[in-house]
Amino acid sequence: MRRRSIGQAALALAFGGAAGREARAQEGWPSRSVTMIVPWAAGGSNDVVARLLSPGLQKAFGKSFVVENRAGGGGAVGMGQVARARPDGYTLLVSSASNHVFNHFVVPDQGYDPREALSAICMMVDVPNALAVHPSLGVSDVQGLLTKIRATPGGLSYASTGVGSSNHLAGELLRLRTGVELNHIPYRGGGPALSDLIAGTVPVAFLNLPTVMPAVEAGQVRLLGIGGKSRLPSRPDTPTIGEQGVEGYEIQSWTGLFTPRGTPRPVIERVAAQVKLLLAEPTTHERLVESGSENIWAGPADTDAFVRAEFERWGPIVKQAGVTNG
Repeated sequence: MRRRSIGQAALALAFGGAAGREARAQEGWPSRSVTMIVPWAAGGSNDVVARLLSPGLQKAFGKSFVVENRAGGGGAVGMGQVARARPDGYTLLVSSASNHVFNHFVVPDQGYDPREALSAICMMVDVPNALAVHPSLGVSDVQGLLTKIRATPGGLSYASTGVGSSNHLAGELLRLRTGVELNHIPYRGGGPALSDLIAGTVPVAFLNLPTVMPAVEAGQVRLLGIGGKSRLPSRPDTPTIGEQGVEGYEIQSWTGLFTPRGTPRPVIERVAAQVKLLLAEPTTHERLVESGSENIWAGPADTDAFVRAEFERWGPIVKQAGVTNG
């Protein structure tokens, strides 16, 4: 009994020492720069949100929050980097429905399951999908675009932020719901896709609204509609695609913050709380409204549950749309 007691005491001391070191490490976080991985090219909606929040996080925590763009593979390159990173709170993922959910149905064998490899920090914003065209196309609404497509031998091409992205699926849903011929051209993010739309290299694009709005306001491209269920309160004059005669059309995106599974819970909760404060600041709120995004902050547990529900919801839809990596 005495030997057992001594052994239990030693074990408790060892665990207590390890717990103490972990607690001290958490209390000292961050002791160096934190990297925020955006799995898309610069200029896209994830990038916009990351760069909007990084100065506030740096000010709050006293260390740099560096935004790094790791584009490729429909968001898989950057996402995989975070999934395999050390769970120490120094690598964060600014993720979206495109790379977090849709792409894993298109390319299922990526070596990890996002639901298990990543922990949610928080949900941040809802980002509406937008249908935009080059002005030279000569159309001003969705029905006009459909007429133009049907009159064009071989149909028209459309740009998206990559295979398996919400923008790609938005185009495929329009094709399925209307029977028109649309040819997908994937890009490595919203920025490059928008550049080619502005140049007229591609006539049609499905992009996230924050990405396309500056070009819309500058008269470089024309916004035909958004993919949500209802009009945005901030842009009541912009109709949805569904209300323009495309029955059953609805698709939205979102942007959330994630970290490798195993990251200390106190770190996750501290970052989540700070992001909530930053999103509620008047200046940030104004910037989000201007870009067409909406603050939908949710905490770690609710965001993890939401992601699991997204997988259940979108699996059958992606299969029906026939989205493939071919």
